[in-house]
Amino acid sequence: MPLAMVNSGEKYTIKRIGGKEETRRFLESLGFVVGGNVMVVSEVGGNLIINVKDSRVALGKEMANKIMV
Repeated sequence: MPLAMVNSGEKYTIKRIGGKEETRRFLESLGFVVGGNVMVVSEVGGNLIINVKDSRVALGKEMANKIMV
């Protein structure tokens, strides 16, 4: 299921990251790696605030749809 569709406040494990190689490298640099845990904190104006590796990251829904949990 894409990260953009999960419930806020629940922990999920990243199963796969889609998109072009450039996109995957960008997400990896932010801490989104296969096997890593993520939690959607909130959704503001179509953007998601996500806890990943003890940091909060804001992603647009289009980018969050590339992360499968």
